[in-house]
Amino acid sequence: MTAATGGVALVTGSSSGIGAATVRLLAAQGMRVVVNYLSSAEAAGEVVAGIEAAGGRAMAVQADVREPAAVERMVEQVQAAWGGIDVLVHNALIPYVVKPFEDITWDELGGKLEAEMHAAFAVTKAVLPAMTRQGRGRIIYLGTVLSRQPRQGMIALGTSKAALAQFARYLAQELGPRGITVNVVESGAVEGTRVGANVVDDEMKQRRLAATPMGRLARPEDVAQAVAFYAGEDNTFMTGTTAAVNGGLLMY
Repeated sequence: MTAATGGVALVTGSSSGIGAATVRLLAAQGMRVVVNYLSSAEAAGEVVAGIEAAGGRAMAVQADVREPAAVERMVEQVQAAWGGIDVLVHNALIPYVVKPFEDITWDELGGKLEAEMHAAFAVTKAVLPAMTRQGRGRIIYLGTVLSRQPRQGMIALGTSKAALAQFARYLAQELGPRGITVNVVESGAVEGTRVGANVVDDEMKQRRLAATPMGRLARPEDVAQAVAFYAGEDNTFMTGTTAAVNGGLLMY
């Protein structure tokens, strides 16, 4: 794929999993990357060190994306160091419960919805002024196939990510005239991630493998490739779309 050279990418929740794979790939393609983390300072430092050892440029910044003030401080720190943010990849996983509707409380379901949207709102608000001034930007949200294909116990995650996907479409409509694209990457279960562990036990994994044309679960690097495609400098006309990274398990 065509490398998206230059620019600065902020990837929330990128000390491990999909986020870490994404910053490594974007850095390899020539971008300066911001490794955001909540509490895993050591893991974030290792990601930065690995990128720098490979010749890339990276910095780790702590911030709870559910806290607008913390997000503002993070963006200000990045702007002071590197002058701006060209790409926002909102990947940070907001905690959620795994329960059927019959057992879940409104605080658990409504709380996940509120936290999911509040985080997306805060990080987008923080990067938007600079993107608007420069007349270009890339915003990519990480979703899940669970927003389209329900699974027992996953109502909190699936419902909140469905709301995030619709939020992205509204933003795509509004921000297109400013040269800012907004897209979503929806994966199925991903090996080695917390979502993957919550969604599939061994028995479910075997059933999913049998139903997936590609014959395996996604890897973090598979999702990172789709994110990098949306982040590319040359990808100026795709907005309001969703990339399905699930090996053909669900086709749309």
